[in-house]
Amino acid sequence: MGDVSFSVELRDSRGKGAARELRRRGMVPGIVYGGGKEATAISLDALKFDQMIKASHAGLNTLIDLEGAAGAAGKTVIAKELQREAVRGGLTHVDLYEVDLTAKMEVMVPIHLTGTPAGVVLGGVLDQQQRELMLLCLPNAIPDEIAVDVSGLELGDSLHVSDLPVPAGSEVHTDASLTIATVLVPRGLTDAEESGEAAADEGEAVAVEGEAAAEDSDS
Repeated sequence: MGDVSFSVELRDSRGKGAARELRRRGMVPGIVYGGGKEATAISLDALKFDQMIKASHAGLNTLIDLEGAAGAAGKTVIAKELQREAVRGGLTHVDLYEVDLTAKMEVMVPIHLTGTPAGVVLGGVLDQQQRELMLLCLPNAIPDEIAVDVSGLELGDSLHVSDLPVPAGSEVHTDASLTIATVLVPRGLTDAEESGEAAADEGEAVAVEGEAAAEDSDS
């Protein structure tokens, strides 16, 4: 069983004209594929589908039980691809992938960083380069996110894929050496540190010269 149920209709006509007619009804075209079966052309309510995905804790990894159209009803799917308008962002096409609840599959899971790095407290900047992780897991075991505490990261430290906590039974299918996030050292902070080090070195040098002069006068 999926997380939610959603009703779809079979779609007989194709092409731009048919797509425009669907949009006038508040519908968008889509397909259901996977499971080693022939793809099924469908249409669905664009606004309701978009609201369902956004409201779900699992996002695009929401397991959806299809209802309504013969040939699609009874299938459990996930949204593999959502095509949107460039300006308004409304849905224009939906690709749904039929899943086998007993077989592992590859999915992209969001990475959520928690906590404030120690290096950020000192003036650094947290830069997150990777925001998703590819996992191989059972459909019913897809995590909503991969959460990792970064509060221990110091200035210049990095977090890698190999450092992420992965749920039992899941396999990481992303390069383990990839950098997830780094605490960057701002140039201004680096310059200040270098100036401070230079001043300290100069102070030490003056102190050494003073000691040497004192020794010469004693002799």
